Amino acid sequence: MTDISADRMPDDVLIVEDDPIIALDFEDTILGFGVKSVRTAGNVARALEMIADHAPDFALLDVGLVREKSFAVAERLGALGIPFAFVTGYGADVRLPDAFAQTPRLPKPCAADALAALLKRSTVHRARR
Repeated sequence: MTDISADRMPDDVLIVEDDPIIALDFEDTILGFGVKSVRTAGNVARALEMIADHAPDFALLDVGLVREKSFAVAERLGALGIPFAFVTGYGADVRLPDAFAQTPRLPKPCAADALAALLKRSTVHRARR
């Protein structure tokens, strides 16, 4: 594995978000941090396909997608050892399954510096594996 410094961003980020405007905003922000590739999936099935085709270095998951939750994607990422975080517009009140109780989460909207810090921590976490 490559040497990863504490200020390095992941190379490839997957965003699972059903609102195209929010997804585009996340994509623009993350690309602005210097991330090389940002891919977006609007539903669980597409996200799982994208992970199977090319696993990301990090994923940002909207908890509540249209008519589904993103927990199946979280389970797959966890099984592959890929760091991820949840984003939600419902604040701290959103209930996550016990398996994801300690997973990082960000509010929607979130501050760019909080998102950058989360992405940087994910590369450090991955380097230690």
